[in-house]
Amino acid sequence: MSLELELKELIQESLQLDEVANWEADTEILGAIPEFDSMAIVTVLTLTEENYGIVIEDDEVSAEVFETLGSLTAFLSEKIG
Repeated sequence: MSLELELKELIQESLQLDEVANWEADTEILGAIPEFDSMAIVTVLTLTEENYGIVIEDDEVSAEVFETLGSLTAFLSEKIG
């Protein structure tokens, strides 16, 4: 399973969204999905850290990381490496 697909499932489960299956890499997240607020960011980061055994430092997190599904995938791909 690809990281992008895993992220879509993680976001869908944590935010209880229905339509993430149609998301593409350029799908905007932050500011475009009302449910994707600061608490959702913390939840996604925490679940990602737990699932992949990584640590994401506070200074690594920015709005650009959560701009699109692709930017989030790229960031996490680099972290998981």
